Amino acid sequence: MSSVVRDQKYDQTNLQKNSANQTNKSSTLPMPPKHSFITKPRLAAFLSILFMGLGQLFNRQYVKGICFLALELYLLIFWIVPFQWAMWGLTTLGDTPQSRDGFKIIQGDHSIFLMIEGILFLISFLLFLWFYYLNIRDAYKVAVKSEKGIKPNNAKEMVKNIWENGFPYLLLTPSVLFTSFLTILPLLFGVLIAFTNYSAPNHLPPKHLVDWVGFDTFFQLFQMKTWSSTFYGVFSWTVIWAVLSTITTFFLGLIFAVLLNQKGVKFKKFWRSIFILPWAIPQFVSILIMRNIFNGEFGPINRYLIELGIIENAIPWLSDPFWAKFTLVVVNMWFGFPFWMVLMSGVLTSIDKEVYEAAEVDGATPGQRFWKITMPLIMFATAPLAIMSFAGNFNNFNIIYLMTEGGPVNMDYTYAGSTDILISWIYKLTLDNNQFAVASVISILIFIVIATFSIINFRRTRAFKEEDMMS
Repeated sequence: MSSVVRDQKYDQTNLQKNSANQTNKSSTLPMPPKHSFITKPRLAAFLSILFMGLGQLFNRQYVKGICFLALELYLLIFWIVPFQWAMWGLTTLGDTPQSRDGFKIIQGDHSIFLMIEGILFLISFLLFLWFYYLNIRDAYKVAVKSEKGIKPNNAKEMVKNIWENGFPYLLLTPSVLFTSFLTILPLLFGVLIAFTNYSAPNHLPPKHLVDWVGFDTFFQLFQMKTWSSTFYGVFSWTVIWAVLSTITTFFLGLIFAVLLNQKGVKFKKFWRSIFILPWAIPQFVSILIMRNIFNGEFGPINRYLIELGIIENAIPWLSDPFWAKFTLVVVNMWFGFPFWMVLMSGVLTSIDKEVYEAAEVDGATPGQRFWKITMPLIMFATAPLAIMSFAGNFNNFNIIYLMTEGGPVNMDYTYAGSTDILISWIYKLTLDNNQFAVASVISILIFIVIATFSIINFRRTRAFKEEDMMS
């Protein structure tokens, strides 16, 4: 009995010792560090925000940091004053017009030059901001790697890394710069002109200054009668022209493609070669020839029709508004249908013949086979191109200007003729009449109409839907 009591006391003593040892060990273990907001990556990024290159110096990348510091110092010393002057010119467009002191001309501010210079500096500033962001991100990432025990690259390793991993970006950098200054700059300039009064006769530099007028030119185009009547008339004809041009060439090409795809037609390659000639010949030459053919006074079409007794008097193909529009549609059919014929011929030859044979066995008529098999497959392949064709016809300047020059004259229009479309009207407004602000507004509206129409219809095509489902 006594031995049992002794064993129990021994066990209790051991338990107390073990618990005491565990307590001592736990007291000697290091406490987990408290979370601190200021970390090394955040400090490096903050320093790069304060001044470009400080974060790199903090990360002990001295060559890179000194280069970034030198770049920002150079910009601050040599470019801060020109940048302020450019922003002043962009916002005010000048305040001193050209003047004359006897025979001496005193040059003033040129509003258009100031605008272009301001856009140049603005694009450069945006590119600098993008580079500044890359500088901050670089400092942060290097600091994160340093915390993980990864040693930052020295100058030699940095150059090697750029050559091996950044070579594609080095090649893309010139294209980014060219795109910024040769594409984005003209686009911005064209858009900004719409918000000025840049037009003849009172706002043409350098003699006169150009002012910012906001949306006044937009309101004038829609509300002022001299502009609104012309805009609505030209815009409605432009839409009609684009629709008719697209539909007529599309279905004429479809008819020829179906006819040439029939079994009984011989010499198919020969006929395809003949019908593709209107598309192969330069359009500039063909339009000038067509202009002479449809001449109302000595054109061969009127002469043959009169000699055959079909008509008594010559038809004014190009001098009457209705006949001029009719002639344009017909001539455009001649130029446009070969493209669709070749395209649809390729689609028809790719359709499996067994599909037609199965439909014929099921009792489908030729018309049913065409509308249920041929037409859906053709539309699936050509619908995106038809949308692009509509956009192209909306801006089909060549045939309008070379055939009729926008004529005949319409006394109700301002700087436009009866067959002018929006793009040819813009041409007359800018090069012939110096109405740059109105032309810029019309250009913006053309972009909105074409972009809206294209996006909506592209998304509704089966080809786009199936491609989206596959992705």
